[in-house]
Amino acid sequence: MAMGSGALGNLARIVAARSGRASSWDRTGGNRDYLVIPPGAKATLAEIDGPGKITHIWMTLRSDDALHLRKLVLRAWWDGEEHPSIETPIGDFFGMGHARTTNWWSQPLQMAPEEGKAFSCFFPMPFTASARWEVTNDCDADAIVYYYIDYERYQSADAVAGLGQFHAQWRRQAPCDGISDAGMDNEEYSFGGVNPDGAGNYVLLEAEGTGHYVGCHLDVENLRYVPEDVFNWYGEGDDMIFIDGEVWPPSLHGTGTEDYFGTAWCPKTPFHGPYHGVILPGGPNWSGQITLYRYHIEDPVRFSTSIRVTIEHGHANRRSDDYSSTAYWYQTEPHLPFPAFPDVAARLPRRGRA
Repeated sequence: MAMGSGALGNLARIVAARSGRASSWDRTGGNRDYLVIPPGAKATLAEIDGPGKITHIWMTLRSDDALHLRKLVLRAWWDGEEHPSIETPIGDFFGMGHARTTNWWSQPLQMAPEEGKAFSCFFPMPFTASARWEVTNDCDADAIVYYYIDYERYQSADAVAGLGQFHAQWRRQAPCDGISDAGMDNEEYSFGGVNPDGAGNYVLLEAEGTGHYVGCHLDVENLRYVPEDVFNWYGEGDDMIFIDGEVWPPSLHGTGTEDYFGTAWCPKTPFHGPYHGVILPGGPNWSGQITLYRYHIEDPVRFSTSIRVTIEHGHANRRSDDYSSTAYWYQTEPHLPFPAFPDVAARLPRRGRA
């Protein structure tokens, strides 16, 4: 008998699987339910034999290093692969950058009370032979990590046949390669110029293989310092997604930063929806730090051989703000090895630099 679509529509379906969990519970029976990872050390959170699927991840963290959310690095490997399929600062993996937390929610990712310090991920992550999760501590202090990694194990690899494997990648350009506003009025700087090829766009993702892109969050720090009465909107950057090696114009060409993230008219208020939102809208005149998200859960972007996900940094790439992002996608293996992961200094938010 056919079932309905979506998670609730299939909730009654009986599946030949066994549930399991890797967690930080105290093996002595006490209440010390966490790992302590010293500075410079790594810890394995889970090693799971397949076939199986990660169904849920929960974490909360403590450290005397105020920037631990950018200094702790989360990595995961599927099926014994050489290069990790997940490689991000740990805070960014759960949907928000700037080494900050706040209470917010979406369908796949949430930060929950108190003050957004409880992280959850509901992206399904299938694997055939094995899954391995690891955290590296690049902090100047111990990291205390509480976690659950919930999963299902299947009797046969047929249960995961035809499924893509989950990937997450962090990138940053600080600052983006814009132009000076010297000698230009603000209207011309903000809205003038043309971008005939997308070559200078900020790149969120480049991947090769077959799969589908399922979204991102973009973290912006506004680096243009102008008088308060000068319009200082960071957006107007069109999203451009190039599929299977196509040249400009791409199959998916958008109309502006706020439009891609499901908002309009230069938003100044937080909004949290299942698939899109504004976690941080910035301060007065869009100053300071901004976080936006868009998850393609109902509308994944399919590709057969490659995908390049980009967005302008300001109209015609004129602005020179600090951009960082985490992109999420599924694909067949092997995947294109990620760019070299930035060292600690290159990951820190500007408020954490001298």
